[in-house]
Order: sequence, then C-alpha cells, then structure tokens
Amino acid sequence: MRNTTKITAAVLTAGALTLGLTACGSDKGSAGDKDGPLVVAATPTPQGQILDFVQKKLAKKAGLDLEVKEFTDYVTPNTATQQGEVFANYFQHKPYLDDFNKKNGTDIVPVPNGTVHLEPLGVYSKKVKGLDELGKGATVAIPNDTTNEARALKLLADNGVIKLKDGVGFEATPKDIASNPKGLKFKELEAAALPRTIKDVDAAVINGNYALEADLSPAKDALVAEKAKGNPYGNFLAVKKGNENDPRVKKLVKLLTSPEVKKFIDDKYDGSIVAAF
Repeated sequence: MRNTTKITAAVLTAGALTLGLTACGSDKGSAGDKDGPLVVAATPTPQGQILDFVQKKLAKKAGLDLEVKEFTDYVTPNTATQQGEVFANYFQHKPYLDDFNKKNGTDIVPVPNGTVHLEPLGVYSKKVKGLDELGKGATVAIPNDTTNEARALKLLADNGVIKLKDGVGFEATPKDIASNPKGLKFKELEAAALPRTIKDVDAAVINGNYALEADLSPAKDALVAEKAKGNPYGNFLAVKKGNENDPRVKKLVKLLTSPEVKKFIDDKYDGSIVAAF
C-alpha cells in the first residue's frame, strides 16, 4: 500500500506544515536519510495518481521503497524539498521552477531525463460555448502565479481574444496586453481556486490537474486548450541541487518514463494528460 499523506491548503502556514510533516511519525526519506524510502511531494491529480501506479505496479520489482506526500498547492512541495522534509517533488514545469527559485533563493533542479507529462491549460465556462461568445467587459479568471498567468494570457492571445506586447515572455501580466477588443476584465486567483469560480465569472483559465480534480476534461470540456507539440510546460521530477544522482531518484525516473507509465497515462486520461517522453 502506498504511504500517502495529504496536506491541504488550510494547513499551509509554516508552523502547520512542520506539524503536519512531523505527525507522519517518521523522518525517513529526508535529504539526510538516503537509506530510507524515497519521499516525494506531489499534487494529487495526475501526479499522485501516476506515482500511485508506479508504487503499486512497478516499484517493488525495481527495489524502490516509495512514499508520497500529497499537497494541494504549488508552493509547499518546493519548500518541503528545499528544507529536506521530502527528498523530491513532482508537480511543476520549468518556467514555474525558475521563477520560484529566483523569488525564494532556493536551489531546486529538474532531474535529468525526468520530464513525465504535459497538462494542457484550458479555458472553461458555464456561460458561453465559445470564446467568440464572450461579451464586452466579460470577466475571465486566470492563475495569479507568474508563469501560469503568462501562460493563460498566451493561450488567450493564441486564440485571438487579446494581443500581447511584442517580446513578452514567461512573465506576462494583464499590463502587458497590447490589445483587448472586448475590454475583458481579469480576475487573478490562486490556481487551485479557479475551478470554484466558473459559475461566478464568464470564463476561467484552469491548469490541467485542477481541472481534472473538478471533473473537467481539457480534451472534452475546454473551449480551447494548449497544444502538446512544442509545449515548454512538461511536468518533471525535481530535487534539491546535489541530489540528482541519488540511486533512488534514478530508479524513480526510469519507472516514471517507462512504457508502462506511458500506457497508463494514455489509457487513464484519454488526451487530457499527455506523456512527454
């Protein structure tokens, strides 16, 4: 059975995080315990599900003792990795990690060859059936973290809803919109909260994992969604710098990028999540 601890956004203060991790009753798998189980922080969907498949179907045969701690936000998996409360994490893409390291002075790095999947960002709505139906002054909810906000705006720009200033990269904000013909209003919210806003706004741009948790399919329910080809937002296994060559990490990378995991992703998510290896 997979040893999984779920840590919700309600207990994400520094003190509560420490309490929650201590309450697990074990310090095994920390950065200082390379003989214990490999403890990996992950968001529940799809990362936790993919790790669950690895743990149940592949890890024992490979001689890997895997433990998973599930988080519901995009901050504490990195802080827990940096502090050694977990050894690795699996939840993020490179633009987000680069921005996180820059802002927090952390030194978390992708594990070589450890990119596993893509989660297409999509636009969802309960009020319109197409982006062309958005009215003047419509409200669109978007993620408020730097890279995913830019990603959401790029998706809207790629579909002709807005136009961004030339040269805008992974840090675009609504201030970088060059043209907004519909006069759209943008509501910037934490990514995890976006599915709950759909009924209150005209449209919402939601990350793939949070869409799936809310029973929304990027492949079937999104008005538009990101294309997989050439997408820089693959999710990967990450560790604190210096831990990339840990034997347990290498075993997990091999399992996460195996034909068995690719088939699992293809079969379970039916295009809503795409294998990136």
